[in-house]
Amino acid sequence: MAVRIAVGDESFDEIRKSGLYYVDKTELIYDLTEKTKNKVTLFTRPRRFGKTLNISMMESFFDINRSSRDVFEGLSVTEHESFCAEWMNQYPVLSLSLKDVDGLDFESAYISLKGTISDVCFKYSEILDHDRIDPIDRATFLALKEKKVDPPEIKPALKTIMRMMYAVYGKPVILLIDEYDVPLSKASEKNTEQNRYYEQMLDVIKGMLSIALKTNEFLKFAVATGCLRIAKESIFTGTNNFASYSVLDDRFSRYFGFTQDEMDRMLQAAGFPEKTELVRTWYDGYVFGGTPVYCPWDAASYVSALLYDRNAEPKNYWRNTSSNGIIRDFVNHTDWGIPDKFETIMNGGTIAVTVSDELTYDSLHDSEQNLWSILLMTGYLTKADPEERGNTVSLRIPNAEIAGIFADTVVKLFTDTLDNGRQRELMSALWDGDIKGATKRLGDFLWDTISYNDYHEDYYHAFLAGIFVGLGYAVESNKESGLGRFDVFVKDRRNRRVMVIEAKKSNKQEEMEKDCEKALKQIVDKGYVRRLEPGYEKCLCYGISFFRKSAMIRELCLHADC
Repeated sequence: MAVRIAVGDESFDEIRKSGLYYVDKTELIYDLTEKTKNKVTLFTRPRRFGKTLNISMMESFFDINRSSRDVFEGLSVTEHESFCAEWMNQYPVLSLSLKDVDGLDFESAYISLKGTISDVCFKYSEILDHDRIDPIDRATFLALKEKKVDPPEIKPALKTIMRMMYAVYGKPVILLIDEYDVPLSKASEKNTEQNRYYEQMLDVIKGMLSIALKTNEFLKFAVATGCLRIAKESIFTGTNNFASYSVLDDRFSRYFGFTQDEMDRMLQAAGFPEKTELVRTWYDGYVFGGTPVYCPWDAASYVSALLYDRNAEPKNYWRNTSSNGIIRDFVNHTDWGIPDKFETIMNGGTIAVTVSDELTYDSLHDSEQNLWSILLMTGYLTKADPEERGNTVSLRIPNAEIAGIFADTVVKLFTDTLDNGRQRELMSALWDGDIKGATKRLGDFLWDTISYNDYHEDYYHAFLAGIFVGLGYAVESNKESGLGRFDVFVKDRRNRRVMVIEAKKSNKQEEMEKDCEKALKQIVDKGYVRRLEPGYEKCLCYGISFFRKSAMIRELCLHADC
């Protein structure tokens, strides 16, 4: 039977029952339960690194209302027979995710939170049928279920449900909370002067977690996941036996992301061992603690694409899973010399910085240390050396996928902040055939942007297109024309003239002249001007070569009927 890869399915039971390919992370259950005495454990990792699937796996293993031996058959945790006899399906489990709690203001976000808690009550509504439930708890549960609670009443919600479970099952409850910090992350994104509600959301989430986790006699233990460990707000202050494991910690590092052995086995099972180096270039490179890992979402997505088309090219799956605004925020911090450091890492280099794994969403931009820390914790950067320990580390971009996001973000920032006057000067020079003036102005634009040595022609193409857009011209790019695809096509209908530009990236400065000539020859040989509509009187053809922050322009002037 052909291998089937789960992409987007975060239900452990569904993956196992459907026979989908599963990378065995079940040893996490044994390591966490048997080898620690943590009352509360927090795992912080970037999004798309398997946190939700691991929470689902733990829920399936511990839940007293399930019989999970079949779904765990053959997995590593079952090798610990006495442990499984003691723990598998032996405890009530309260599991919830806060990943969908969001809103434009506190009122809408609180409605979203009430909906999440209501869904939890529906999920565990069978406990209402037991006569051991206290009548007051029953009434509170029904109010939560019907979303008829104010913030002071929702704070003790989790403890109330746990007390009811304890009454029914006679055992303390295992509490699992996925993406615990999303409500605060979302609130901070919308925390403008006109729409400030971060403090209100913090008060509610802090109240819920504090009551559920501190001196709660109904709690067996708790596991929470998120992107950041929230420190200053003291959500976990006072919690006994609390432990947090971030991307800087060795312990449990191999349970989030695919190791090289796991990736090799997946490619072998799928029938694509020859893709190992390609997958490594695009999706490997993260270092958690001392463990190199792949992003599991992206690697699995690409293998799934290969199963449909074995010639499928790698693509950027990360781009569609989270906001990339943090990179733009970085580039805007010119006062800290951030652009220079960005050029270093975008050139494949490393930077030594001091980072912290305790951050707050309302102070992410207060210091340079916080900014580099958030890029590390959210997966845009990673440790350069797996052997490094401590909080002063060397950082680098992990792989080609994330490098592409950096490049895209830099180009977009450039086009969004262009000086229209300088744009018009460049365009005037090009329309007038002023090669020297156009080269100078194009070089000035390049100097003002962050650049790196490994840009592909696509970057320079986007750079050029961005300069021309917004000046009233019709700009097309990468369109079929004649025998090939030109880079940029600019039409000035009012003055009955057009411009065709073919751009090349030079590998050496001394090759720029030759590459300009290649670009012009390509325009002629492939007949790019054949798409020109009748009536235009002038067609300007430019070959432009780029080498890092240098540009060279050469011209071939044609009449529209040529």
